[in-house]
Amino acid sequence: MLMCYVTLRCMLLCFLFFFFFFQAEDGIRDYDVTGVQTCALPIFDGVHTGHQEIIKRLVEKAHELKMPSLVISFSVTPESFFGRPKARLSSFRDKHLFLKSMGVDKHLLIRFNNSFSQTSATSFVENILVEKLKVRHCFIGDDFRFGKDRLGNYELLERFSKPNNFIAEKVERVSFEDQRVSSSAVRQCLASGNFSMAEKLLGRPFAISGRVSHGDKKGRTIGFPTINVGISRRLSPVLGVFNVLVEINKEAYHGVCNVGKRPTVGGEKTLLEVFIFDFNREIYGERVTIVFKQKSREEMKFDSFEELKQQIAKDVESGKQYFKARAILG
Repeated sequence: MLMCYVTLRCMLLCFLFFFFFFQAEDGIRDYDVTGVQTCALPIFDGVHTGHQEIIKRLVEKAHELKMPSLVISFSVTPESFFGRPKARLSSFRDKHLFLKSMGVDKHLLIRFNNSFSQTSATSFVENILVEKLKVRHCFIGDDFRFGKDRLGNYELLERFSKPNNFIAEKVERVSFEDQRVSSSAVRQCLASGNFSMAEKLLGRPFAISGRVSHGDKKGRTIGFPTINVGISRRLSPVLGVFNVLVEINKEAYHGVCNVGKRPTVGGEKTLLEVFIFDFNREIYGERVTIVFKQKSREEMKFDSFEELKQQIAKDVESGKQYFKARAILG
């Protein structure tokens, strides 16, 4: 049984409240709050099993207090804003839908920009949590830091809680076996092709969803027509050639997928292309989900299209053997 350390590092505040939120170039401009809530404010990249434990507590508290639940996230992660971008594990859409499936009532997106980055920890508590959001119950991770220069922590939140009529509740790190659950740990698993471990940390298989778009159609000239799915990420957590499941309208198909810049044709933008086995339908504009099962190899540059064609044929055969073996094993 997998055991992991779940460190609640990312900012976590879970609020129970009714409100309308307006985003502006300055980050947060205005709130119309007509109720109170309990809240968690991590970045929640990937919504892994550690995050899921927090969300379960949020939803339970919301039901107990008979208030709606809210999760707050940022349009840009602080790391990316300060020039330390990391590959995002999920798009905002996928994250939003997963939170909704867990029972979260509201998902608030805050623009993390220069103005918001200058917000002090004290100002964050007084002006945002207390004055604008009117928070009444706040969960915070034991090692969580917030505000400019990361000076805010549980102790500061606790100091402000009683005079401002809200409860600050510290969530101790949850431990499992061997591996700490974190977004960084998931990224490491994906980069190394360890999709089995990534699935355990995420609580579900790693997947990328998007709409099928028109490409340059070079694949069909060599006998391997592909579907092209846009990647809404500056950095992709996976690069290379993979055996995948392709979910289309609740039906699943086998295929091989390439994520990369296609060096053989001089590509500059990271693309996701999938050759689906025994598939001959036009699905432009349809939303599909690519579920990553196994990494086959790294992306390579070939001297000619003929060499590329030969390698793709090998990749397809290898993929078919992989899925055949899995079917035999059950």
